[in-house]
Amino acid sequence: MIESVLSLPDKEYMLPGNRTCAGCGLGIAYRHILKALGENTIVTVPASCLTVLHGMYPITSVNIPCMNVCFPSTAAAATGLVAGLKAIGKSGITVVGFAGDGGTHDIGIQALSGAAERNTDFIYICYDNEAYMNTGGQRSSSTPLGVTTTTTPILGKGQHQKDMPAIMAAHRIPYIATASSSYPLDLYEKVKKARDITGTRFLYIYTHCPPGWLFPPKDTVKMGRLAVETRMVVLYEMENGAFRLTGASERLAAKGTRKPVREYIELQGRFRRITEEQIDELQRWVDSRWEEYLARQTPRPTEVAASDN
Repeated sequence: MIESVLSLPDKEYMLPGNRTCAGCGLGIAYRHILKALGENTIVTVPASCLTVLHGMYPITSVNIPCMNVCFPSTAAAATGLVAGLKAIGKSGITVVGFAGDGGTHDIGIQALSGAAERNTDFIYICYDNEAYMNTGGQRSSSTPLGVTTTTTPILGKGQHQKDMPAIMAAHRIPYIATASSSYPLDLYEKVKKARDITGTRFLYIYTHCPPGWLFPPKDTVKMGRLAVETRMVVLYEMENGAFRLTGASERLAAKGTRKPVREYIELQGRFRRITEEQIDELQRWVDSRWEEYLARQTPRPTEVAASDN
């Protein structure tokens, strides 16, 4: 267990300088993800902000192999990499598909579902900035209720977010986890755990986006932590179907404290046209989901042992 950022591996896989925006949550997350994965890793990436981070051939800001593919085929490409490595007798290499929410919830869900149904041995990581940020901030099915985007410019989005981890859970894959770039140690530990599991593993990483969400770049970590404190974001993992809250969300459940959703959304310009009715609906949705998670909580092994005595 990593106790502090000073205990993380020294080796850096992101080289100095990249093309991400100031305050990019993806940049924070990716640095810690690669530290957890290590050098024996191949990633495949569709059109996305991560393509921008890596850079255009022959220049790159990341020193691990990366295969760029078209928007819908991240999981299909990862499946091909797994098969190719097996065919040439290469073992001990972790294959990882990285895609944003648009490339996961919408455009890439077919290939991902097919790979998960087969339980193909790779990690799929969705980094969620809640819109198509690389192409101008269009609405995705991960965009929250009430958000103004370039494709919902007047009334904002009228639907709640798609629950992608729940969709993946329906495939009965061995490991699913959510994490946030604002809690890098929790993220690091979950990626490290996923690396050592066989089968399809799905990680869902919240990566806050200052230019797309319209908040100051200096507040990225603060915004991510506030998302958890208001329960707009919930940190958890499902291992072989057993659900439990983790990290800051587990501590929040133990304390029984919570902040209103309003504190989170009022700091972001993307919610500038949200109505009072939508705020109330968003709060009800967050509360209902939280209670559902609490009901599903699986006791830790030590808690089970204590209750048996």
